[in-house]
Amino acid sequence: MSGRLPLRPAVRGLVIDADNSVLLVRLVFPDGAWWVLPGGGIDTGEDHATALHRELAEEVGLVGATIGLPVWERTHYFQLTDTDGVEWGGQTEMVYIVRTERFDPSPHFTKEQLRAEGLHEHKWWTIDDIASYDGTDSFAPPQIAEHLFHIVNHGVPVAPFVINQNT
Repeated sequence: MSGRLPLRPAVRGLVIDADNSVLLVRLVFPDGAWWVLPGGGIDTGEDHATALHRELAEEVGLVGATIGLPVWERTHYFQLTDTDGVEWGGQTEMVYIVRTERFDPSPHFTKEQLRAEGLHEHKWWTIDDIASYDGTDSFAPPQIAEHLFHIVNHGVPVAPFVINQNT
């Protein structure tokens, strides 16, 4: 790989309720905090659906959800050492739509396990809340409000769109 670290394969869920609010999790690291879709790395031997079901249970307590079609693929580059000690140069994640009734997140992971992964908070957001947010945290991807608006108003794309970014 010419000295570059590999990209970690990952999945995330675009968890949307009947009011078109989206569930995000807040990741906090030494270099900043981000609101992101729940999900994470695909373990060896897992397919996308199995990994996403596991991640949704661990992070937000959502079990048995119907995983819909993929909506976007995002590649972003950053240095990461996972909980198994494996170093990555970033990740490529496939995002799947997950329609559900609103629920109060109740992660299967303990608070300590969540903190070890950088996860500190859960929150349901409307598109307007995201678009008008003026706090210090960032959203990943940065244009998530635009992507959500498109999906809510025009439906799931025929083919997932691709987002590439350096952060």
